[in-house]
Amino acid sequence: MKKILLVEDDLSLIEGLRYFLEKQGYEVTVTRGVAEAEACIAAGSFDMVLLDVMLPDGSGFELCREIRRISEVPVIFLTALDEEANVVMGLDLGGDDYMTKPLKLNELISRMNAAWRRSGPGSEPPSEQEAILKSNGITVKLLEGRAIKDGTDLDLTAAEYRLLCLFMRNPKLVLTREQMMERLWGSRDSYVDDNTLAVYISRLREKIEDDPKNPEFLTTIRGMGYRWNVMK
Repeated sequence: MKKILLVEDDLSLIEGLRYFLEKQGYEVTVTRGVAEAEACIAAGSFDMVLLDVMLPDGSGFELCREIRRISEVPVIFLTALDEEANVVMGLDLGGDDYMTKPLKLNELISRMNAAWRRSGPGSEPPSEQEAILKSNGITVKLLEGRAIKDGTDLDLTAAEYRLLCLFMRNPKLVLTREQMMERLWGSRDSYVDDNTLAVYISRLREKIEDDPKNPEFLTTIRGMGYRWNVMK
């Protein structure tokens, strides 16, 4: 039985969501604030965290940051804040997905399953051959979660790191926007839209390209998507 930590302060939503998840066979622990959630995470292990952003004693964003320091448990934000800046912030901090209220419960289950497929207990660790990616003077050490260029660690957000790994694993292939959203966030209907994806691409170029205004490694293929070119 998978264990779910629900961090939410809305009593009506708590009762409905807990009832639904328990009917699906999950064991649900409910906390209504940051401090209580931190205590639960320190005391036990969970398979998923469903996390509200606005909590009585702090921010769900900050709680996600703390979770990522100690755990790779999937985190899905549940919030009324659907502005693009909030979506980007949540994913940058290591969130696996982002849903706005009111929730569609069947969609929530689909997104939970997608998050587990990508990073949950059933995912396979990289083999020795896959543990390091190299091209264009960039080395990604998958088992350490580090990206290095010319001997210096790149300061990448969680979303930027995942995007870089996706490109380096698929050199010389054109990846469409739909493929990227599907493989990184598990849904073509994700809250990561074309504009948000373009922001990630631009920020990643700023960190990896020798001349970000004239990118050579990560290029745009007009009308199709993006391609990782192997230059060296």
